[in-house]
Amino acid sequence: MVPAQAASFAREVVAAARPASKARAKALLFAASRAASFAQRAGLELRAEVVFGPAVIERFIVANARAFSAPTARTLRTNCRALGRALQAYPEPAPVRLPRERAKLAYTEREISAYLALCDAQPTLSRRLRAAALICLGAGAGLIGAELAQVRGTDVVARSGGVLVDVAGRHPRAVPVLGRYHARLVASAGWAGTGYLTGGTGQSRRNVSSALVASLSGGADLPRLEQARLRATWLAELAGLIGLPAFMAATGVDCSQRLGDIVARLPAWAEPEAVGLLGGASC
Repeated sequence: MVPAQAASFAREVVAAARPASKARAKALLFAASRAASFAQRAGLELRAEVVFGPAVIERFIVANARAFSAPTARTLRTNCRALGRALQAYPEPAPVRLPRERAKLAYTEREISAYLALCDAQPTLSRRLRAAALICLGAGAGLIGAELAQVRGTDVVARSGGVLVDVAGRHPRAVPVLGRYHARLVASAGWAGTGYLTGGTGQSRRNVSSALVASLSGGADLPRLEQARLRATWLAELAGLIGLPAFMAATGVDCSQRLGDIVARLPAWAEPEAVGLLGGASC
């Protein structure tokens, strides 16, 4: 039951907000009456600028977490915030919707073959092997940025029926390399030994791959080489191998957060099984 004073306050603020429909008015009235009841119990003054202040709204939602389901709690918070904006004498401007960054476009098989041909055309052995390692680690293992720059020759290992890259850093893991890149990557790793595959000697070196990228970005019919697109190429191929498009079409799941929640509850795969599934098995 809503106290009489809180109910009267709720009717006043909803009338002042001028909702566009009867259904919207009912939704705002429900949110305003519950928020006013909470404010009254907490000893707060029943004024719109107090009850619908951001801090009070958050306290109201947290204090009633067990009384409402998660969807209801989200709706209550949204409606309370809407009332707060509608009742301001000088409302703040609404946040501008920013464009969402889309996934990078994957390279075609023909473009990857052209980049590998450019690797073979480099003037020195070291440049040829380092350039090949850049392509193989990007399009064959999805590495980018600092993770790619920190890979040493000894991090490339033959194990579990394939070739893997032991990645250090914030997300340490073993990444299976796609089968068709094995020979080139193993050759580059054997030449590099304990050194970095893409060149350089310092642990804190930056932009070490810029010279390699510049040397492979040639030709009017070949787009500029981008590490992000190399990773997108790897991601697209893995998605096809595991049947991700068919899974998402059949389940109607279109949100990556939901996929993460599902995967978090599943048992981890053994490494040999993962190598086979992700196209990393040696020919």
